[in-house]
Amino acid sequence: MTTIILIIFIFVLCFILMKSSEQVVIALRHLAAETHTKLFILSALLIAISTSFPELFVGITSALEGSSNLSLGNILGANVTNLSLVAGISALVAGHVNVHGEFIKHEIWIAAIAGLLPIILVLDGDLDRIDGIILLLAYGAYATSFFKVRFIQIAQQIKKGIFFHRFLRSIHHVDTSRTKEAIRFFLGIAALLFSAGLIVKIAKDVAIAANIPLFLIGLIVLSIGTTLPELVFSFTSLKDKEPTMFFGNLLGSIIANSTLILGVTVLISPIKLVAFNEYLIAAIAFISIFSVFWLFTRSKLRLERWEAAVLLILYLIFVVVEFL
Repeated sequence: MTTIILIIFIFVLCFILMKSSEQVVIALRHLAAETHTKLFILSALLIAISTSFPELFVGITSALEGSSNLSLGNILGANVTNLSLVAGISALVAGHVNVHGEFIKHEIWIAAIAGLLPIILVLDGDLDRIDGIILLLAYGAYATSFFKVRFIQIAQQIKKGIFFHRFLRSIHHVDTSRTKEAIRFFLGIAALLFSAGLIVKIAKDVAIAANIPLFLIGLIVLSIGTTLPELVFSFTSLKDKEPTMFFGNLLGSIIANSTLILGVTVLISPIKLVAFNEYLIAAIAFISIFSVFWLFTRSKLRLERWEAAVLLILYLIFVVVEFL
């Protein structure tokens, strides 16, 4: 019973993470609208990775607490969850999702490489700071090349006021004074750090109570909670008939998680892999589910409802196998 209660607390805190991310994004959007171009560009970049804020702050906090294996599990689990649970539920509800845009053909390969990079780097049993720099350089290469196109598009959408915050909450007559938005921003960051810190502490308690590796808590339990923003984004983008945003966000989250967020985490605290069997299963699951996802989206340039159901079944198999 204690373990169940602690897990419920983790999901509640993940919801707080999501809402805190929302406040930070809103503040950035309004601050960018009132200030010079440099802050606007920085804001656009931050909002471009805003659905990965929960993973980022959990990663930073777990690294500072010396529990980086939780973040490693969270990131790998989030990648698997995005491709199967999030994509599956969203497409199942929508009926089908058409694949539009040439950039998806390129970005899906970038996402595959980014997702595989930490799997390859950890083959020696750990991720050290050199590996962290490699991951950050990989994200930098992505952000300054292909991502530049999406970055400009996102910046334009922010300027028009139609991007991330729109589907999280409708805002009318917001006081956009710099002081108020600065307060909103810093309070949002504080809430992110506070809730992420509690999540790390509770996750340790769950691992001890259930006698399972901390990595596994991040892989299954925490990854579901921290992908809530992607799920919300997916529902709304499909409702607004914007499948390009749907696929772009899922693939972009995988890229950011596997390179930028994991890279920052490893720079703070290198990761020594302690749950090899669980990690191996998760790595195989990611490669398998990514391959199936790619085949489904490339076969008819659409994700059908039955294919979405297959993705959900694959996720359930992954969870069951991890706990066997």
